[in-house]
Amino acid sequence: MSTKFIHDNFLLENSFSEELYHTYAKNLPIIDYHNHLPPKEIADDKIFGNLTNVWINGDHYKWRAMRTLGVDEKFITGNASDKEKFMNWAKTVPYTMRNPLYHWTHLELARYFDIYQLLNEKSAEKIYQETSEKLSSADYSCQNLLLKANAEVVCTTEDPTDTLEQHKRLAKSDFKVKMSTAFRPDKAILISNDGYNEYIDSLGKSADINISSYADLCDALKSRINYFHNNGCRLCDHGLDQIYFEKFSDGEIKTIFEKKRNNQEISKADALKFQSAILLFLSETYHDYGWVQQFHLGALRNNNARMHQILGPDTGWDSIGDYPQAQKLSAFLNALDSKDKLTKTIIYNLNPSDNEVMATMIGNFNDGSVKGKVQFGSGWWFLDQKDGMTKQMNALSNMGLISCFIGMLTDSRSFLSFPRHEYFRRVLCNLLGDEIKRGELPNDMEWIGKLVSDISYHNAKNYFDF
Repeated sequence: MSTKFIHDNFLLENSFSEELYHTYAKNLPIIDYHNHLPPKEIADDKIFGNLTNVWINGDHYKWRAMRTLGVDEKFITGNASDKEKFMNWAKTVPYTMRNPLYHWTHLELARYFDIYQLLNEKSAEKIYQETSEKLSSADYSCQNLLLKANAEVVCTTEDPTDTLEQHKRLAKSDFKVKMSTAFRPDKAILISNDGYNEYIDSLGKSADINISSYADLCDALKSRINYFHNNGCRLCDHGLDQIYFEKFSDGEIKTIFEKKRNNQEISKADALKFQSAILLFLSETYHDYGWVQQFHLGALRNNNARMHQILGPDTGWDSIGDYPQAQKLSAFLNALDSKDKLTKTIIYNLNPSDNEVMATMIGNFNDGSVKGKVQFGSGWWFLDQKDGMTKQMNALSNMGLISCFIGMLTDSRSFLSFPRHEYFRRVLCNLLGDEIKRGELPNDMEWIGKLVSDISYHNAKNYFDF
């Protein structure tokens, strides 16, 4: 056994797991069908220069850990130098043991920089210098980092108002990684949010439509869906606390939207009706275009009002919510299915107590028309770690068909996050290898190896139309 912490058989506990990973998973390309990478940096082929720029800036996972350890905000999101911020992260790393950050940190150092030394205060200076030299070269530009990860498809996430100019640039370039995007219209749905009317004005400008009525809003959204489609988009994404499904009339929705456009107060009940209506409209439109729809459900966002006011959203102040999910989700999917307007759908939950709810819900709407039409998405956000992934796969296995599962995604803002696919594949192979060893699965490596390859790559390749 190697003395390296990250070694060839990391997380693989027996010979069956090792064979599954090394023979059937390790070398497959990556289809990262949902992330938040900035497309301009990819199109510009940005060179980062040091680890802080590519690894710490924007990574609220790391920020939360550093704050917990008592690191001053100056060295996290403040005006400290890049090197000072890195040194404070290095000081934090040994204290992250048993958090997935510890595994991810050392996987990323190994896979991108061939560094197998543990990161801590003692090793920080040398590692910062070595990685800065590499990251200052064109070999470590954004595009080359994606090539090093063996990425085949990378799908970012954009607002309906986005011009997709960067995706157009990439489509005309000779970059070998297929770049796509997902349509994220949450700002048009959440009518009670501050700045809603200003956003609708900007949406109208993007669609060249003066949005004064609900019909205008629907026309504008459909126009932008068509624009995204013509520029290669084949999926959407929604980040919601829960699926909305309230009874409403067309007249009510028209009145609610008009009241909002006239800056009148909207009740919570009316907001839920509106959100139900617009979500159904969008989902029916996605079906018309043959898109895949994604729903990320269950986050309780912006809990710390003081820090949210200082730093804004997506800076590390979110947690798992305990919203009821089953009843509204069922009614929503059923309403679409009843019209034969339910497109391919991926549902992600953030609360692990909902695993079995989601695993059984998808079976209600897998109608035989498409393999794995409705998917229980991989462990997401706080759950994209060994325990969360294993529990998600166990629930899916027990109550559905893991053989149809489309596998992992990064959902990340970091160009160094792609070893999470390797991490997932190792967890998957160890899960199955352990059951072969215990006699719970047959020693049929060819068939189980095929299952591993499908989950790691082939199912996603066949599911999406990129």
